[in-house]
Amino acid sequence: MKDIQRFIAGFRTFQESYFGAEVTRFEPLKEGQSPKTMIIGCSDSRVDPAILTNCAPGDIFMVRNVANLVPPCEQDGGRHGVSAALEFAVCHLGIEHIIVLGHSRCGGIKALMAGACGCKGGGFITSWMEIAIPARERVLTELPDKSPELQQRAAEQAGILLSLENLQSFPFINERVTAGSLSLHGWYFDLAAGELLEYRPENGTFVSVSQ
Repeated sequence: MKDIQRFIAGFRTFQESYFGAEVTRFEPLKEGQSPKTMIIGCSDSRVDPAILTNCAPGDIFMVRNVANLVPPCEQDGGRHGVSAALEFAVCHLGIEHIIVLGHSRCGGIKALMAGACGCKGGGFITSWMEIAIPARERVLTELPDKSPELQQRAAEQAGILLSLENLQSFPFINERVTAGSLSLHGWYFDLAAGELLEYRPENGTFVSVSQ
């Protein structure tokens, strides 16, 4: 119950900050949203995109899932939450930037590399993490003799690149990227170093944003 009470107290602080008698910070958002950036992040409790980027309500359209993955475009009648969010963000909100935000020490990628996804009685995680199998295979092929820690870090970053590739399998995204009205970005947050890296396609590496 301590956590619940702390959350309620936190909401009261938010309420005072955004809905106080003399505060109008939330007023423009009451009628709708118009963010220009979408972030696809991990569900990990340590990596909150809004906190990492110091954003306020209305600044970013956000999707979070296990290992910040983007599935390829599939028209199979399934319930595709990430794909639906992408369609809404791009086609209805007119998003101009999509950021795939991965991070170090990701539990989903760790389980993928160890071949230990899922749990007894359910296969949701295993099925979901199959999206990232190409990233795992790439790392094991290119870095077969490296330590598990280095392989995991490489897989975390390879997963970001795979998601960027999958984004372009959606026609409505590929069309806008080609036209120059939509940009895709790959970011990697190093939990241990407190550093944010961005992918530079011109040299195929992740570089600190502070450089």
